[in-house]
Amino acid sequence: MVGVALSDCGRVDGPTPYALHAQAARRALADSGLDRSVIDGFASAGLGILAPVEVAEYLGLRPTWVDSTSVGGSTWEVMAAHAADAIAAGHANAVLLVYGSTARADIKARRRTSNLSFGARGPLQFEAPYGHTLVSKYAMAARRHMHEYGTTLEQLASVAVQARANAGTNPDAMFRDPITVEDVLSGEMIADPFTKLHCCIRSDGGCAVLLAAEDYVPDTAKAPVWILGAGTSVSHTTMSEWEDFTVSPAAVSGRLAFERAGLTPADVDLAEVYDAFTYMTLVTMEDLGFCAKGEGGAFVEKGRLLRDGELPVNTDGGGLSACHPGMRGLFLLVEAVRQLRGEAGPGRQVTKAGGRLPEVALASGTGGWFCSSGTVILGRG
Repeated sequence: MVGVALSDCGRVDGPTPYALHAQAARRALADSGLDRSVIDGFASAGLGILAPVEVAEYLGLRPTWVDSTSVGGSTWEVMAAHAADAIAAGHANAVLLVYGSTARADIKARRRTSNLSFGARGPLQFEAPYGHTLVSKYAMAARRHMHEYGTTLEQLASVAVQARANAGTNPDAMFRDPITVEDVLSGEMIADPFTKLHCCIRSDGGCAVLLAAEDYVPDTAKAPVWILGAGTSVSHTTMSEWEDFTVSPAAVSGRLAFERAGLTPADVDLAEVYDAFTYMTLVTMEDLGFCAKGEGGAFVEKGRLLRDGELPVNTDGGGLSACHPGMRGLFLLVEAVRQLRGEAGPGRQVTKAGGRLPEVALASGTGGWFCSSGTVILGRG
């Protein structure tokens, strides 16, 4: 990974999603120091009828390798794995991953709440009449974990509190004011047991990541961040086909990524994980192997996820506080790269003993309602 960037994020009125794609792409290319002529691979999803053809045309690119994989929030980790494989095989030299969305501005313009119910056709038609919205699917899973393992609302709320604390030092975060466990517990109920602050924010924004073959590294503006290992996995779409509500597909994608990297969770200095809801962070920590199954509640307590905690998680504030314009998985990769390069800035940069920069970061995206997972392990060396 040789170039990363965000577009304008948060509250962005005016620009179209295409414009945010272009802004992020230009910034990532500038960050890399490479010329746009090296880009022969392109990956995009979520915009246009012929994604990524429409977006590539808008950007003035004519790629010879493309990917339009769409598996929800984990799309970008899956695409990064595909791109790394393509570069290693010699099918592409430099692949641009780019995303942009005006999810907040679109809702504001329509002056109505969004419909988060999925599927009137196919297998999902049997759940839709019962109000199985996206948030309710996650809420059911959280309740099952609470029933099985005694996980508490306070433990779930602590995830939101720590995410907000991390966002407090991020000037790009949409919400930065501190919150307490009581603030989370006393909020408006959205889907039992989730109150408003258990749920991700809705923002505008985009980002981009440029991956390039090793031959280009001498020409890049900054030291690269290497993909050490990656894994992908899918689980279910219909809730009745999900064998265990307390196990996410990250249990598979994480195992594969660690095996391919030749590393273990103990080697990871920081983690960026998809957090559309507080339960996602908790169960993903378990499934990636940072703690045993059922111990996620105790693991996320007592500041362990803070920037200066035992395992910094979602160091930009995550989808719970920083930004969540839709499929957030690409933002995880941008933040991981910035942290490994030491570019997070004063008060926000993760450091190890003696002020040393972190060596290994993990990014794990989740799609749908624990339907898919992609995990990528990154390193400076």
